[in-house]
Amino acid sequence: MSHPTDHIEELQQLIDNLLLQPEHEQVASEIQVLQSIYGDDAVRTWHPPANDSRRRSEDVATIRYEVSLSLPSPHEDVAIRVLVSLPPTYPVSSPPQLQLLSRYIGAFAVDSGLFGSILRTFISITGIEWTADTVCVFDGLQNVLERCLAWYEDHLSADVAGELAREDSKDHNEFNTTNIPAPDVEKESPKAPLASMPAGIQIFVADAILDRKSSFVGRACRVSHPSEVPLVLSHLSSDKRISRAAHPIINAWRCQVGAVIHQDNDDDGETAAGGRLAHLLQILEVNNVLVVVTRYFGGIHLGPDRFKHINQAARNALEIGGFLEEPGDSKKSNGRAKKH
Repeated sequence: MSHPTDHIEELQQLIDNLLLQPEHEQVASEIQVLQSIYGDDAVRTWHPPANDSRRRSEDVATIRYEVSLSLPSPHEDVAIRVLVSLPPTYPVSSPPQLQLLSRYIGAFAVDSGLFGSILRTFISITGIEWTADTVCVFDGLQNVLERCLAWYEDHLSADVAGELAREDSKDHNEFNTTNIPAPDVEKESPKAPLASMPAGIQIFVADAILDRKSSFVGRACRVSHPSEVPLVLSHLSSDKRISRAAHPIINAWRCQVGAVIHQDNDDDGETAAGGRLAHLLQILEVNNVLVVVTRYFGGIHLGPDRFKHINQAARNALEIGGFLEEPGDSKKSNGRAKKH
């Protein structure tokens, strides 16, 4: 059995050897900095698995070490391992490459999307900009930590929402709250009845848009005064079926009172989504309407596609409610209306 300090001594030998080579002095100093930041035990020389012949045949001039990192608070007990590969020309003319070695983050199996995004840390517009002749492994590792934290927290929130999304995929038409029997709602939350809404409000609910286990449900209703908006949102939030979503009430609204147009939006945790809905209402020139999109996260990141689905879900609800119709046009899209 290896002594606990063996890997520290081995890494120190690597550092000493690099310091003897002027072209690698920056690399040696960078490793020492990483040790001081993350701890001596966090950085280790990497050895390929004994049965990995492909790894053994790779360019021996490439410098490799692995770094063990803990996610930021409040998930300090969750750790990840990252392989750092430095080509012979790093940092002068080549960036490093980072690879996630962990197959699980907490209880969740790492998917190809996260794995691939980390591989592209220094070549993607969403990663770290690499500058020639500048060491950048620390910046890359911090970027990886941020993405893994976001991925992990999404999966924690999806633990329940993902199950809802799978249920939705079995039957599109039974997704919206119109189809939940009232006795079941009361049985699930006897101490939290649905919040009341202004009389006569009719909510139009579009069929769910499904993509890679995520579901997007659009709702729209007419509002005659800004004071009605928080009442409608409170009503929707009090519905357990909606409130358990990853992003329950992404919304935007416009309401004209006299000659003044009042408007606002809320991302509800989905960055920039509310602003996109507000822009949609603006370009459609729709007034006196509130549009709400509920997103159930299914465990797979959708990237920019999520915004396309959010906008489409909102537009579907607006069409169902007749907010986009020209005078005399009675055409309706598929969906349901719920009157309160």
